[in-house]
Amino acid sequence: MMKIVVAIDSLKGSLTSIQAGEAIEKGIKKVDLEAEVVIKPLADGGEGTVDALVDGMGGNMEFIKVMGPARKSVLAKYGIIRPTKSDMEETSTAIMEMSQAAGITQVTDKERNPLYTTTYGVGQMIVDAIHKGCRRFIMGIGGSATNDGGIGMLKALGFEFFDEDGNDVGEGAAALVKIEVIRTENKNPLLSGAKFQIACDVKNPLCGKQGATYIFGPQKGVTEEQKEQVDEAMRHYADVTKESLDCDFADCEGAGAAGGLGYAFLSYLAGELIPGVELILQATGLEEKMKNADVVVTGEGRLDAQTVMGKAPVGVAALAKKYNAKVIAFAGSVAPEASVCNQAGIDAFFPIVRGVTTLEEAMKKENAMENIAATAEQVFRLL
Repeated sequence: MMKIVVAIDSLKGSLTSIQAGEAIEKGIKKVDLEAEVVIKPLADGGEGTVDALVDGMGGNMEFIKVMGPARKSVLAKYGIIRPTKSDMEETSTAIMEMSQAAGITQVTDKERNPLYTTTYGVGQMIVDAIHKGCRRFIMGIGGSATNDGGIGMLKALGFEFFDEDGNDVGEGAAALVKIEVIRTENKNPLLSGAKFQIACDVKNPLCGKQGATYIFGPQKGVTEEQKEQVDEAMRHYADVTKESLDCDFADCEGAGAAGGLGYAFLSYLAGELIPGVELILQATGLEEKMKNADVVVTGEGRLDAQTVMGKAPVGVAALAKKYNAKVIAFAGSVAPEASVCNQAGIDAFFPIVRGVTTLEEAMKKENAMENIAATAEQVFRLL
């Protein structure tokens, strides 16, 4: 009996990861009713990760009003995966994207002011999940609107930052230069035992010409004239943190991610920064399912040269090759340069569109499901 593991990324705007997987299974079963098909959710730690994992791992979606990056109320969502009797985990896992509470899409062009924008709402999401029994956190930190070094998030968790006169320093990057005293004794006691795994594909340090402010600041509103001032404020924050907490993560890879949020997780929450695809593959237990698979099916909306630059399908292919499985990929569209995917472990790839059509028609859910099922059927007839 053939065993096929399906782990395909979402076809954004068309099919979720699980919907695409179920359509592929339908095509396979038309060829071989006896085939064992295992469907696992796939994402890369960025936008769509919460939806993919909650849908694929039987979780619940939670909604909470939090302070957005521009200090207005926003509705944020995150997922909770409850442990099952067969799980090694004894605690619930929260799946989060920081962009739900502090994302660049949540601010207008006029509001893109990193001196003002805050990550406070990210901390509020974490507090909500802690009170709902979560002690393991998987956090995607892409797409931030902030450059506050994560102090907003930390303040929501009970960490305190004071100026030389004993006053709260406030929010945003403007607060960083004022920090003289850091107090940790009032942090949320439920943080004890919490484990934070951060999906991070950024390698930039916190400060300097390759740091958070110089590289990512401009897209968040940092002007050329502000770069040096804001970077020096970030360095000051790191120096006071080092002295107060006796830790030094400013130069670590990923510390500069999300305007220094990576640094906050490393320094204050003992967080672990892990490449996005690797973290998601760990969370879903995909490797265990691949150990005796004959064929692994993956893919995404568009296969191109960028696919081999750390995207989810290539992560799946690398894992499959560890166990000598054949790897097939399906995609909504395939670029001419997609042949580089063959060198990255994908044995063969197939576009699913089966005739001349408009993009709008091709992306309709029912059409996409029919196309991917039909393509899978023909490929597995050959196999």
